[in-house]
Amino acid sequence: MVAGRLTRFLGDSPLRVLLRLLVLSFVVGLVLATLDIHPLELWAWAERLISRVYHMGFEALERAAGYLLLGALIVVPLFLIVRLVKFAGRRGE
Repeated sequence: MVAGRLTRFLGDSPLRVLLRLLVLSFVVGLVLATLDIHPLELWAWAERLISRVYHMGFEALERAAGYLLLGALIVVPLFLIVRLVKFAGRRGE
């Protein structure tokens, strides 16, 4: 019963899957060695990529906050002026 579930999960018998993974790992390792790419370099590249994406996200938030403040410098005073004019107009009626 457990072997049937494992086979269904893996898509084939465990031994065949293990052999396929070994052959595929060997081929990928051979290609990477031929291209002079080392696993630690791939790991460092992935770390740098994640770090850049993380920092770009915060830069975008910082930029958006700057736009918000810049717009607020115009919008809020205009809003207050309009409200004051409307309020003064109601008191004069």
